[in-house]
Amino acid sequence: MSAVYKDDQEDWLTVCLKYLLFVFNFLFWVGGAAVLGVGVWTLVEKSDYLSLLASSTFAVSAYILILAGSLVVVTGFLGCCAVIREHRSCLSTYFFFLLIIFLIELVAGVLAYVYYQRLSEELKQHLNHTMTENYAQPGKESITLAVDRLQQDFKCCGSNNSHDWMQSVYISSQQADGRVVPDSCCKTITRRCGKRDHPSNIYKVEGGCITKLEQFLADHLLVIGAVGIGVACLQLAGALLTACFIYLLYKEEEEAFGAL
Repeated sequence: MSAVYKDDQEDWLTVCLKYLLFVFNFLFWVGGAAVLGVGVWTLVEKSDYLSLLASSTFAVSAYILILAGSLVVVTGFLGCCAVIREHRSCLSTYFFFLLIIFLIELVAGVLAYVYYQRLSEELKQHLNHTMTENYAQPGKESITLAVDRLQQDFKCCGSNNSHDWMQSVYISSQQADGRVVPDSCCKTITRRCGKRDHPSNIYKVEGGCITKLEQFLADHLLVIGAVGIGVACLQLAGALLTACFIYLLYKEEEEAFGAL
């Protein structure tokens, strides 16, 4: 009687784990879509600003999330098939992929957190140099566009303030045509509007573009880190469920073989 009860209990556990894994796969897909979405959104929406950063850590974190999100879509399908068929080798492959994706997303989350810690120092050291040395210079069109968009989007002028532009290669050249700041500093852009740096004409923001860009990137690094680490924890839970399911299937096969 106790053996029958034990068999029934193990069957019940197997069924429960099977349905739990189905629920997990749904959450897995949702999490994967979130990871993929955050990665793509970061690169598409913020791509102009990436050229202003000294390191590629921000972009690398986003690329890692895109890779992880893409793997989730494929792995989630594999997981559903493996659970339906109760195939141990497929489940083992699924378990292996879960661990790989867990590590990938954990790396993305940690990278985002580490970069968040040194973002302020990097911007202070490099942004002013990038803007004053590269703006409107041959072969630096992407930086010029990024600076123009930065100043218009955040309504700022110069890395720390508008006076930073007086030290720039562009303003010192004949190309500036008498401008004291680029036209993108102007509240209403017109040709050669940068000749006047009066507060009524250009943006005067305390802390300049560094403060604005730092806050913007910091907020998005927190999102990348939170999504990466959060979904990684979800996958770790799925890996544990899968390991339990594999173990129960192994025991059932062993008992069936012993009965023969």
